Amino acid sequence: MNDSLITIAMPKGRIFGDACRLLRNAGFRLPETFETTRKLIFDLESEPFRFILAKPVDVPTYVEYGAADIGIAGKDVLLESGRDVYEMVDLGISKCHMAVAGLPKHQSRRPFLKIATKYPNIASDFYRKRGEQVDLIALNGSIELAPIVGLADAIVDIVSTGQTLKENGLIEYDRLLDVSSRLVVNPVSYRLKKGLIDQIVEKMIKATEGTKVGMD
Repeated sequence: MNDSLITIAMPKGRIFGDACRLLRNAGFRLPETFETTRKLIFDLESEPFRFILAKPVDVPTYVEYGAADIGIAGKDVLLESGRDVYEMVDLGISKCHMAVAGLPKHQSRRPFLKIATKYPNIASDFYRKRGEQVDLIALNGSIELAPIVGLADAIVDIVSTGQTLKENGLIEYDRLLDVSSRLVVNPVSYRLKKGLIDQIVEKMIKATEGTKVGMD
């Protein structure tokens, strides 16, 4: 392990733009081409930072196993994956929430029998705490389709603006939790590179408060 190099796992997709803006506010000298690069590994020329660009769901895995020292991941991904990482900072970006949703005519139907979701662990924990038994159906995309075609009574999914639910004739039944992106750290990396990582954590905290700082 290179004690002078910090590797940061970045989530591609929805969170990426917000994360880049926050990193620049924290003083990272990201090139203008960073947001459009097709590279999966990106080294900064003048600073000891390497970036890994990965699917959001994979970021905690890269961090847990030490392929990255630091990562940016949504709280939903962290809860669902249960990876062994240190959650250091609530970055306050890419805010949304997780909800139970379905067709209006099913709103009063309790208990639900079938729930479609990309988050079976979170959904299972939610219904277990409510004392309800449900059949979880794992889907990877277009979750809103499940209640429309009768595959499920309801869904558990991330809601941002609510527009997708509305356009598909669905409504929220319950709000499970608020979600935002977090800065996470590999436990071994934190022991070996504590000074460097603490500096980054401090600067990211200041950046979330709207204070622009530079990296030494």
